[in-house]
Amino acid sequence: MYWESSGETLTKQTADVAAAFWQSERLPVVVASNTGKTIRVLYEAGIPPSSIVCVTHMVGFREPGHDEMNPEVRQALKANGTEVLTTTHALAGIDRGLRFGFQGIYPPEIIAHSLRMLGQGVKVCVEIGIMALDAGLIPYGTKIIAVAGSGRGADTAVVLTPAHSNAVFETQIHEILCKPASW
Repeated sequence: MYWESSGETLTKQTADVAAAFWQSERLPVVVASNTGKTIRVLYEAGIPPSSIVCVTHMVGFREPGHDEMNPEVRQALKANGTEVLTTTHALAGIDRGLRFGFQGIYPPEIIAHSLRMLGQGVKVCVEIGIMALDAGLIPYGTKIIAVAGSGRGADTAVVLTPAHSNAVFETQIHEILCKPASW
């Protein structure tokens, strides 16, 4: 499914696509969310909280020391049975700091830019899958449904088998369930 636009307005439709696939396959669902709004939409679409791993921006992503997820939202998600992961981004982190400091580009950023040719959401889906696997929140060698967006909300859902960050090129993208035709 290709959307004619991108962004937050597609969150419900993307959640419905992901939930329909989840109903038939019962795969773990890894979702990019900093506010918890996308997670709640997935709950409403029929994906149980215990099947979802929420991956947030790292602390300090927008400003030093700042966690974008409200502590009450984090606690409510965890109380529902949804795992919440806040950690360094697999395709940024230290390499992004080197790029900012020395004006170079490093392998993880090249991977990120290459994945963005398929769309920002596809890049984030791969990245959050790797992050969740590295954190031990999903089983190794298991297909997942990854849900992400091009900014706020969700407009992309991908079925993939993530690899650990130290074996990134073993990641397999099996199916793009939905994404913007262009972003």
